[in-house]
Amino acid sequence: MSLVFTRLAACAALLCGLLALPGTSGAQDHRQNEPGKFDYYLLVLSWSPSFCAEGAERDPARAARNPQCGPRPFSFVVHGLWPQYDRGFPEFCQVPAPRLNRNIVSGMLDLMPAPNLIFHEWDRHGTCSGLSANAYFETIRKARAVVKIPPQFLELQAPLTVTPAEVEDAFIKANPGLKPEGISISCGSRRLDDVKICLGRDLQFRDCEELERRSCRRDKLVMPPVRGG
Repeated sequence: MSLVFTRLAACAALLCGLLALPGTSGAQDHRQNEPGKFDYYLLVLSWSPSFCAEGAERDPARAARNPQCGPRPFSFVVHGLWPQYDRGFPEFCQVPAPRLNRNIVSGMLDLMPAPNLIFHEWDRHGTCSGLSANAYFETIRKARAVVKIPPQFLELQAPLTVTPAEVEDAFIKANPGLKPEGISISCGSRRLDDVKICLGRDLQFRDCEELERRSCRRDKLVMPPVRGG
């Protein structure tokens, strides 16, 4: 019996040691969903024409009511700025979230063109930043200013067929300092959805290889044209 107990104790000690190692799930859980406790930001830029085309296929009436899908010709819009761990991410760090001032919402519509999107991003991701609402949305504006959109995507007049690598290369060329390990492309069944770019807490480009490994692997993607094109 003493031998069995000794072996069980040794196994328990080994497990505790593994959970205490940096980078394991135990280390991450210790700060899970603590506001302000994260490693870097993920700036998510959504290709608005794809979002609206997919919405119109699912629910035309609802898509028609979305301000993002009206007559204004949006191209890449900010989907969000997400605090991230090196492994995993926090979310909904304060429930209920502090209420947003209407002036904040109206002031962000040029970058995030739907009030519901702004509210959702604050509730799920902004509360994890450790910043006030004013500071968080100002950080979004600063992060967006860091990234230059490749000129060929600004006023796309006709559907464009691209590979994920071509989109990635275009962003890298337009943004000195951005590396392949710091950008990820998301796709749906056949369209470009998002471009995700990793930024340090100082809003400088950084690598995030875990995210890059999940980038879209499709051979070809369609970028629908900007509305009005």
